Amino acid sequence: MGGFRFLEHSADAYIEAYGGSYEECYENAGLALYEVITDTSLIEPRDERIIEAEGEDLEALLYDWLEKLLIMVDIDGFLASKIDVEYIGMEDDMYKLRARILGEVYDPRRHISKTSIKAVTYHQMKVYKDEEGVKARFILDL
Repeated sequence: MGGFRFLEHSADAYIEAYGGSYEECYENAGLALYEVITDTSLIEPRDERIIEAEGEDLEALLYDWLEKLLIMVDIDGFLASKIDVEYIGMEDDMYKLRARILGEVYDPRRHISKTSIKAVTYHQMKVYKDEEGVKARFILDL
């Protein structure tokens, strides 16, 4: 049921991720970020990382989540092909997320380099639930 699609936008990547739950939607948002960077089908799930994010609302949580994934790419070259958001909930008046991601470090001999992401932006960011499920729209500055 879940997935993501690229929406029309000028020089940036405008993405709508979706799923049957907040967890599935945020998983797909993360996969979309990696798909902008490379072909995720070429990433082997060799290494595991645990990520925790938080935010005062669902948009701030999405921003922190995507920013942490992007920082791992920028600092470690880590790319993920599988994401399991185990938990999204409210604790101490903050939304919290915990996820397990599987992937490997970028290898130029095996991974295609599509586009570099400069930043995650709050511009037009929206997380909402409708009759079809949960959707998250966000822009990545390329």
